[in-house]
Amino acid sequence: MFKKFNLPKEYCILPLVGVILFLIFLNSCNKGKNTQSNVQLSKNSKTIIDQTPIDKESHQKMVAALAAIKDSTNDKNKYLGDRRARQVREIIKNAGLKSPKKERWFHHRILGWAELNLGNEEEGIKHLKLAYDLLPEVQGEVEPNRIFENIFMLGVAWMRRGETENCCSRFTPESCIIPIIPSAIHVKKEGSLNAIKYFNELLDEAPEKSVWHYRSKWLLNIAWMTLGQYPDKLPKDHLIPESSFKSDQFYPAFKNISSDTGLDTFNLSGGVVIDDFNHDSLLDIFTTSWASDAIPKLFLGGKDGSFNDVSLSSGFEGIYGGLNVEPADFNNDGNLDFYILRGAWLEAAGDMPNSLMRNNGDGTFTDVTFSQGLAEMNYPTQTAGWADFDNDGDLDLFVGNETTPGAVAPCQLFRNDGEAGFIDIAISAGVTNERFTKGVSWGDYNNDNYPDLYVSNFRGKNRLYKNNGDSTFTDIAEEIGVSNPFSSFPAWFWDFDNDGHLDIFVASYSGNIEHLAAYRLNEPTEFETICLYKNNGQGGFVEVSQEVGLKDPVLPMGSNFGDINNDGYLDFYLGTGDPGFGSLMPNLMYLNKEGKKFDDITMASRLGHLQKGHAVAFADLDNDGDLDLFEQLGGAYPGDGYRDALFENPGFGNGSISLRVIGQKSNRSAIGVRIKTNLIEDGNVRSVYRHVSSGGSFGANPLRQCIGIGKVQFVDSIEIYWPTTGKTQKFDNIRVGSSIEINEGSQQIKYLFR
Repeated sequence: MFKKFNLPKEYCILPLVGVILFLIFLNSCNKGKNTQSNVQLSKNSKTIIDQTPIDKESHQKMVAALAAIKDSTNDKNKYLGDRRARQVREIIKNAGLKSPKKERWFHHRILGWAELNLGNEEEGIKHLKLAYDLLPEVQGEVEPNRIFENIFMLGVAWMRRGETENCCSRFTPESCIIPIIPSAIHVKKEGSLNAIKYFNELLDEAPEKSVWHYRSKWLLNIAWMTLGQYPDKLPKDHLIPESSFKSDQFYPAFKNISSDTGLDTFNLSGGVVIDDFNHDSLLDIFTTSWASDAIPKLFLGGKDGSFNDVSLSSGFEGIYGGLNVEPADFNNDGNLDFYILRGAWLEAAGDMPNSLMRNNGDGTFTDVTFSQGLAEMNYPTQTAGWADFDNDGDLDLFVGNETTPGAVAPCQLFRNDGEAGFIDIAISAGVTNERFTKGVSWGDYNNDNYPDLYVSNFRGKNRLYKNNGDSTFTDIAEEIGVSNPFSSFPAWFWDFDNDGHLDIFVASYSGNIEHLAAYRLNEPTEFETICLYKNNGQGGFVEVSQEVGLKDPVLPMGSNFGDINNDGYLDFYLGTGDPGFGSLMPNLMYLNKEGKKFDDITMASRLGHLQKGHAVAFADLDNDGDLDLFEQLGGAYPGDGYRDALFENPGFGNGSISLRVIGQKSNRSAIGVRIKTNLIEDGNVRSVYRHVSSGGSFGANPLRQCIGIGKVQFVDSIEIYWPTTGKTQKFDNIRVGSSIEINEGSQQIKYLFR
């Protein structure tokens, strides 16, 4: 249980390190002068970095830049701003009732949707209804699709009203989780009842099997469910089968305990990192929101299972925005830093600086983006990834930018040059991409000691950049057949079948509620889905998604993977939906069945949240040996916010070990390290493989590995391979349930708690 952490008596504080870490030198990119931070050793083995004038200058420069962006949001941000609403309000005010009815219909429709996006629900419904009332008079002048759209928008607006009056204002831990159970039924019924009226009308008028037919049918079923009257109130021809809201098998149910732990914060889209930021061996949570006036939130974990918001005291005041965040110890000082990403989806208006937030080791963070050379060229950015691509012992950074028509935004590869800061070598390395980049993942797919780079692109071919070992890369994606799907979004390297070779997961941003409804009705529909590329161990891949049962429409943004049942095989979770308010589809949980099949356990696990799923992270937050699930919920528009969720793992009866590895000659985060855990099971040896990586898609799991071992009572050995040196360390007879720390080059095992 989260109310009290599983911290036994043997818990011990880490001893003092024997030597002071290397001093970290910072460079001013503007002046070209080396700057030195004053480094001290703290009592709990943290490196403390005193702030220099250059540090402070860099931080204040970013604060000023972000303040200017915040001030221009209303005019330049098509999602967060109110420019369109202001313009149409003025048009309607000046035109009055004298303007042609078609124009009035058009402007009320546009304004209604704009007001809803801004969170002005009453105004949104009012103007959409005014447009609706004009439909009989403009029917011959407006194409049918626009008429159907108007009716649908009005239904969606009422449905959102129901959500805000019930799921937001009258929140319960079960709110908006499908199937909706009695404790989550809407008390205020007006929203759903009005939505039902318009969806029924649309089903009567829209062509059978059209987009509007399927969209209305799906939301109609959800609306009746919110009133506790599904399936009874639905006529047979409008019913989505009950089997669509059930899992084939029983699985333990997760419980949303965010309110009990202090984490039920209200958010829009953003990123999350879970790790130990203050060296107390308890996991903390860092989240961002892409709202231009929102500062990141840092929650420190306590021994009682609660989380304390220390955002303002940690130096994040004025560090606004952030759609994604990637963690890494970029300067090898033992403190985990953050790289915050901005500007995605905004095309030319998205030329915003990202933020490299250095952890000073004393509970504060400093924005060192400018002094580290990372702000010379700014582009719309959603995704990035850390790796030591040249095996020199420090972490380099690939930044995935979004090229759109008329706005070329090449991707960047920043080589970490220590004292000199970061240098963009993307052109010489051959990784500029210049596509609409949505996912980045590093992994050594061919086990040659050099991490390779997979880049997913929306509406363009994906890239697999093979690391040539000489600071250049070659794109071989099409050559070896891993360039699909066409509308790719989240992507990652993982070893889903535990054969020691990294596979590739990449999902398409395709398949909205109309595809979901048709699919659940067993009716024909076309969409792209997940591509799962299995590594054949010979430098190639085989696409096996259909073979393993991954064929549903999913539409994911946020996503991540982790072994939720501790059987040694990696499972995954998809946060679904698009910015539109009507995109209400459950977030999805898939359970890995021994690397041969994936089962959709969404409904049984109670993880099928209907709100927009964004950042996702798996972490053992209560130190009980299994992975819990944090999800940042909320959409792109100001009116589409929601409370974040923390789902407590109920336990599946399997064991685990917790392992943190710390680099010495390798990067301190140990990103790129490969781990092989050998288990004795029924007299036979089987192995569980992990690789340490930074981030996923909007969410970053702890660098500390939670390795599921099933029912075994004996861990024969753990092998840790360090690609920087090419050396393997082996440790025998690891106690089941242990939480251990291993330093590169040392044969000593530190037991943190048992």
